[in-house]
Amino acid sequence: MNVRRSAAALAASAVLCAGAAPAALAAPSPSTPPAPVIPSGLYGKKDPTYDGVWRQSFALLAQNTVGVKPAKEAVDWLAGQQCANGGFASFRADAATACDDKTMFDTNATAMAVQALKATGGRDAVVKKAVDWLKSVQNEDGGWAFVPGTPSEGNSTSIVISALAVAGEKPAEVKSKAGKSAYEGLLAFRLGCAAEPAAGRGAFGYQPAPDGKLPADADATAAAVLAGLGQGSVVSPSSTDTPAAAPACPAGAADPAGAADPAGAAQGAAGYLAETLKKDGHLTAVTPGADQPTADTGNTADAVIALAAAGHKQSAAGALEWLKTNSAEWAKDSPAALATLVLAAHATGTDPKSFGGTDLVTALNATGPAPQTSATAEPKPNASDAKDGGDDSNVWWIVGAGLAAGMGIGVLLSGRRKKNQL
Repeated sequence: MNVRRSAAALAASAVLCAGAAPAALAAPSPSTPPAPVIPSGLYGKKDPTYDGVWRQSFALLAQNTVGVKPAKEAVDWLAGQQCANGGFASFRADAATACDDKTMFDTNATAMAVQALKATGGRDAVVKKAVDWLKSVQNEDGGWAFVPGTPSEGNSTSIVISALAVAGEKPAEVKSKAGKSAYEGLLAFRLGCAAEPAAGRGAFGYQPAPDGKLPADADATAAAVLAGLGQGSVVSPSSTDTPAAAPACPAGAADPAGAADPAGAAQGAAGYLAETLKKDGHLTAVTPGADQPTADTGNTADAVIALAAAGHKQSAAGALEWLKTNSAEWAKDSPAALATLVLAAHATGTDPKSFGGTDLVTALNATGPAPQTSATAEPKPNASDAKDGGDDSNVWWIVGAGLAAGMGIGVLLSGRRKKNQL
């Protein structure tokens, strides 16, 4: 399960069910509501409630990146999910019904829709409204939450910053009503040289734990690399390729010079990812109900993209090879997972049509409406480069978690680190 979609379910359950949690637990529903009908223009066949816009955006972005012109109905479906105020929900089964005060707006879905619609072109008005909405829900600390009106967290802040950069905004100049910039909001989640344990230095956190400490989070760190570099999910292969270095922490200094500027922080975060990958050749996570970590395919792909963006393709080489061998089952029939692998291949100069024996492009195209054109021999660069998950096949454990009474939304959202694979 994609960690960002896990957050969507947690957020939805926390906000919608917090007040009624005791009653819900005392008298559980005898049956699960039927899944929505899958629209013809949507990629993927699994329940889109928590990831419809997210997976559609990734699918369109990846197709565009490799020279595939997506189906018009697919682009129309995504644009049609926008609410009148410019924001997007995770999924709207009936886009003809106006959004209201019960609509669960989703900053992550909105941000990815910005990237996808900017890339596919012809939807400038939709993109502008979405960008304006994202600016309107910026928290006073400069960051963003998954659900507007709740505390900022590192992952959503990074995803929004990347979208702003792709749309032509300057994140350093996007400021809250309190005068805090988007980058100030992001850097608040950075673990500097004073962080303990030392292995987490350079990383970014998702949200503080109940004890107030900010633990390192690989997902948030990978997203922060792209945000700090002012890049979106589409990363063109870099002309430079050097090993990523662990953050330097001089004796007696809180941080080395430049470590706290966005680009410097991004390089430190890349160093953390490279060091973390050395242990197993991939990232790991503890899934619900387990007491031992297992391979985290989605975040490993995100880390590969982040390292490539930072100019450290060789530091991602081992993880890329691991993905080629171990990602097929994880990505099967999942548009967001397949798209993420396409973007990882693109970022590293790898052929997405021969990725560990899999033609990712053909597999992605098969999950939705037939594209208008097929991929050409060479992937095309995206205009935003000058300036990235999967279907929820097992999401209901999260909804159950959200029904637990007495937990704040920040704590619930931090549970996104304990997830199933896509």
